[in-house]
Amino acid sequence: MLTVLVCLLCACSGGEGDQRKAGKKQGGDDATLKVATTPTLDCLPIFLAQEKGLFDANKVSVRLLTMQAQMDCQEALLKEKAQLVASDVMRVEKMRKEGKGIHYVLATNLKWQLISNRLARITDCKQMGDKMMAMARFSGTDFFARHVVDSVKTKNKVFSIQINDVDIRLKMLINNEMDAVWLPEPQATEARLAKHPVIFDGQKQDWQLGCIASLTKTAGDGSRKAQIEAFTKAYDMACDSLNNKGLAKYADVISKYCHVGEKTIKALPKLHFPHAAQPREKDIVKAQNMNWND
Repeated sequence: MLTVLVCLLCACSGGEGDQRKAGKKQGGDDATLKVATTPTLDCLPIFLAQEKGLFDANKVSVRLLTMQAQMDCQEALLKEKAQLVASDVMRVEKMRKEGKGIHYVLATNLKWQLISNRLARITDCKQMGDKMMAMARFSGTDFFARHVVDSVKTKNKVFSIQINDVDIRLKMLINNEMDAVWLPEPQATEARLAKHPVIFDGQKQDWQLGCIASLTKTAGDGSRKAQIEAFTKAYDMACDSLNNKGLAKYADVISKYCHVGEKTIKALPKLHFPHAAQPREKDIVKAQNMNWND
């Protein structure tokens, strides 16, 4: 249980990952658009645009801040260390309720699955009573966790444990330190390959919560606005490449940024990467109506 104790102590702390530059610095920090990402496939169009020079082709200098959790991205955004961040609608609307000026840049295809530890022999969410479930507070995983608990009404309490780092969540499942965890792709595929069963498939739910966000004042700034527009064009080009050629074509990019091997990449489900568009109004309303105090 050492991993659990370490993670709980670190759960509320954020940290910047390695910084990798894409494109040529044009002089001065304002000339570079800093984008905070997580090692998940919803960020793959961004990774691909960097690796294939699509940002350079659209004349925008981009630096990626590779982080392990949405919370780290959120901290980077609020401290103005990043102009764009990977997030989800639940998290953004929570920040807006707190008075933060946050702007949606585009929606992503981020989804999660609840995967149980195979040794726990949990095959149904009804069996989660008195069990531990790893998620991240005030996020899409928190929303789904509450939905599952409310839907099945277990006899005993389900313990939601805050583990922000998606790779640590996966390791805790593999190491039999957690009864169930919420995972996005490609971490979910790696868990499934290890014979851990899916007990709730958020990928099949009509909730589209992933997004890329910025501060409202950043989106309204003239020079930054132009950079974001160029970023979006490169993003759409990357989506076209992924949709036309498939994930296998870019196994090297996935391996580099998402920390998974060839076996996992070959087993990934087919994913569609939509062009940049605003999150759906019904998903935003759902997040606005979320009562985190329940």
